[in-house]
Amino acid sequence: MDQDELLPGLVLRARGGFYEIETSHGLITASLRGRFKQNRSSGELVAVGDRVKLQRLPDGGAVIEQIEERTRTLSRRSPGRGQEQVIVANPDQAVFVLSCADPEPNFRMLDRLLVVAEREALPALICANKLDLVEPRSAKAAFGVYQQIGYPVLYTSALKGKGVSELRQRLRGKLSVFAGPSGAGKSSLLNRVQPGMALRTAVRELLPLKGGGYLADTPGLKAFALWDIEPDELDGYFREMAPLVRQCDFSDCTHTHEPGCAVRAAVERGEIDPERYDSYLRMRAGDTD
Repeated sequence: MDQDELLPGLVLRARGGFYEIETSHGLITASLRGRFKQNRSSGELVAVGDRVKLQRLPDGGAVIEQIEERTRTLSRRSPGRGQEQVIVANPDQAVFVLSCADPEPNFRMLDRLLVVAEREALPALICANKLDLVEPRSAKAAFGVYQQIGYPVLYTSALKGKGVSELRQRLRGKLSVFAGPSGAGKSSLLNRVQPGMALRTAVRELLPLKGGGYLADTPGLKAFALWDIEPDELDGYFREMAPLVRQCDFSDCTHTHEPGCAVRAAVERGEIDPERYDSYLRMRAGDTD
């Protein structure tokens, strides 16, 4: 087939075996060429954020002929199936939204999300929402540990509009993925960024931003099982632990009980937050909560 006939595009939405793809010819709905399905091994073949190439058909339809290699993904283990579930392909950044209160911030989930972001070398922005429910000082005390280890934290209030302008600026021109626990106020915050942004929540999809860029919401993200990350790799994805690993007395130190562990010593000295260390221990033990 003549490669010049293929039309490049970006997958915005997947539904029932069909994909809505943004192209230079407008939005085109396409199916997947059968040979891809026959060679399927595990995981998802096409996800929102994928760059693909289409072949237009004489009957007016279209099929996906090529799937470009992904630069990175945000994935989780599919509930009950043990396969990779790609939340979004090729993101430029991740925005992890937690509430300052009502409900209390779920730092366990945040730590899991950050591990996945670190594995994919995906820049992460932490959004502390519902600032109107607490004293700013207490919010900064709660989220400050993440700023100390190098993650940017943006304090927002969807109700009051605080921080929305800065968030909108940070999203401009990028493919950003929003993730976080239920009740964090993601939908309200998205609607503040761009009215109508969070009206559709049944499927994962990319939503174009008026100022340029795309946003992927992740509805229904209640649990986050790590995908394709071995326990022995985890210490490399905790920013505050990674530099200390080589200082441990044992090269295969698990940082759980061994003598001469530089990580445990740093926890005892107050240089590593004990809650972050506890998150590491829980992940290493296979805890998905």
